[in-house]
Amino acid sequence: MARKRKGNPVHGWVIIDKAEGMGSTPVVNKVRGILQAQKAGHGGTLDPFATGLLPIALGEATKTVNYVMEGEKAYRFTLKWGVETDSCDYEGAEVATSDKRPTEAEILAVLPKFVGTIEQVPPIFSAIKVDGKRAYDLAREGKTPELKAREVICHDLTLLRVIDEDHAEFEVTCGKGFYVRSLGRDLAQMLGARAHLTQLRRIKVGSFDESHAISLEELSEKAHNAADVAEYLLPIEVALAGIPALTLDEGQAARLRNGQAVSLLRKIDLDRIAGLQTGDTVIALLDGKVVALTVFGKGEIRPIRVLSY
Repeated sequence: MARKRKGNPVHGWVIIDKAEGMGSTPVVNKVRGILQAQKAGHGGTLDPFATGLLPIALGEATKTVNYVMEGEKAYRFTLKWGVETDSCDYEGAEVATSDKRPTEAEILAVLPKFVGTIEQVPPIFSAIKVDGKRAYDLAREGKTPELKAREVICHDLTLLRVIDEDHAEFEVTCGKGFYVRSLGRDLAQMLGARAHLTQLRRIKVGSFDESHAISLEELSEKAHNAADVAEYLLPIEVALAGIPALTLDEGQAARLRNGQAVSLLRKIDLDRIAGLQTGDTVIALLDGKVVALTVFGKGEIRPIRVLSY
């Protein structure tokens, strides 16, 4: 007999506005404790020094985490010219210096070179595994892990303002696996300078933005009132915006729950599946709630992940 999880069957997303200095896992644990939820996970790690959106999946929403992590992300960050660090942020040790202070015109001239599919070497203080160990663990042992360049996508990069001679603020929109700290390092080097991040804030993750966010302190205060908490507990469907959806009847939903495919070749189904391609992910809905994440092919949908809530 399966062991029953402790806590309440809470299902949905809470978007935490993470404070500086906290790790992502402790935030997940705090949210789970505040809401007394049975299960929780997060949709994309934030460095401890970073602030901003940390989506927390609760209950059956944990089955949709990968779709959030695959989504587009946006960040604001501040670069300080003059010093490059091993971590590419203010917490790291100095590895190089430069007297070069790029002008606004010089910065604007190189930004387009970082937009599109680019190659990027992650910082040595990252969660990437090297010979079975996390790069940051090797770095803390005094070793210098060799990390290979990877293809990542930068959708947009904007200079927001030149704060003063030593600081400039930017905004970047990017895809999965993109390191803003590496971007800061590489941008400075292309300008013949050195720099590191002094601030990093995530302002968008997939379909979530700052309008959805709440701080841990606020969530803790509202936890005593179910109605207040409900305001910030977002439905699972919100995380899946942009993915094709099909509304099913009870019989079709039951088939998916049992791991069986659902045929969509009836005449009344043909308009609904127009435009779908083999291999497309499709959300199966019943009464507005997600029954399963499915894959389309050969005129049917087959369940990938079945949700029960």
